[in-house]
Amino acid sequence: MPLNIRNERVNQLAETLAARTHTSKTEAVRLALENELRRLDERIPLRERLRPLQDRVLARPATGLEADKQFYDEINGDI
Repeated sequence: MPLNIRNERVNQLAETLAARTHTSKTEAVRLALENELRRLDERIPLRERLRPLQDRVLARPATGLEADKQFYDEINGDI
C-alpha cells in the first residue's frame, strides 16, 4: 500500500535522511520508522532508570543534620 506524504517538512526530513544514508526516500522512511519502533521497545521507564540512584542514596546512613537555610548559606559562603 503506498504512503503519500503530504507534509512538506516530513518530505524534507525524508529527503535529508535519504541523502545522508545514500538511500531512497522510501528506504529512509523505513529506516526511521524501524529505528523509532526499536527505540520505543527498548525504552526503560524513568522509574527503573532512577532505581539504582535511589538505592545508593537510601543506603547511606542518616546524618541527623538538618538542611535548612543556614546550612545552604554556609556551603555557598554567604555567611
